[in-house]
Amino acid sequence: MNATELKLFTGNSNLALAESIAKDLGTKLGECSVEKFSDGEVNLKINESIRGKDVFIIQSTSAPVNDNLMELLVFIDAVKRASPERITAVVPYYGYARQDRKLGARDPISAKLVADLLSVAGIQRMLSIDLHSGQIQGFFNVPVDNLTAAFALAEHCKEKKMKELVAVSPDVGGVRRARNFATYLDAELAIIDKQRPKQNVAEVMNVIGEVEGKNCVLVDDMIDTAGSICLAAEALKKKGAKSVYACASHGVLSGKAFEKIDSSAIEKVVVTDTIPITTKSKKIEVVSVAPLLSKAIQNIHEGKSVSELFKTEKDKGIVI
Repeated sequence: MNATELKLFTGNSNLALAESIAKDLGTKLGECSVEKFSDGEVNLKINESIRGKDVFIIQSTSAPVNDNLMELLVFIDAVKRASPERITAVVPYYGYARQDRKLGARDPISAKLVADLLSVAGIQRMLSIDLHSGQIQGFFNVPVDNLTAAFALAEHCKEKKMKELVAVSPDVGGVRRARNFATYLDAELAIIDKQRPKQNVAEVMNVIGEVEGKNCVLVDDMIDTAGSICLAAEALKKKGAKSVYACASHGVLSGKAFEKIDSSAIEKVVVTDTIPITTKSKKIEVVSVAPLLSKAIQNIHEGKSVSELFKTEKDKGIVI
């Protein structure tokens, strides 16, 4: 066991999740103040000694993305200058992840840029949940633990005890994720074939698979404006689906997402608390990833394998 003391800190992006993680670990959040100067600059102070400590900083880079990202970078820099044993950034939701490759001339690769910023700031490890693409792990020169919320979401769906279930990928790129769900829940698999004419606009083209008379669960890593997921639900209903549910690791839910979901054919949307959900909706349910993150943090601190957490899930079909 690591003799170094574990210290847990958090920025302002998701205080409720950080408090839940601290409670699960049987510890308290570190003493600090994360405020702003009158011009908007981050004003951060760590109010206790962390010399030689194993420090974990919890901060999702969700909306306001730039503020939360800058807050995390300043936090890392402050910790680095206080001589800790190790700094681990716990980033439940990794912002700027969708720009992970060049799709056209002169496009940025912002997922790599953020990885560079975190590395230069001083992290020695990164812990996240369901990165938008696995290749983002390769953008870092430090160890990256990419956890999955698939098991927690699948368990939540399993509790509904729905029969004739079909796991549906809203696009071709998410087939592996949907197949994991289908395997775990002993369900069938379907795929939505779509074209995206421009950013945040999706056009559903076709449903691949048998969904008539079935209960469908759309499985994705994130729901942003909810346009894609709502169009996919509409396409499934047109193909005769009995009911449509949706689940995603990250509820970004920007723009008119709540209005779209409330007026859509989707009966329930299940997301995790990697991003705090502040707007109320009868259709949205939240599953906590605090137990998952607390176990991972404990294993990292004690020098144990993080992949051991997923042995049971792998046996049941959840592929990490």
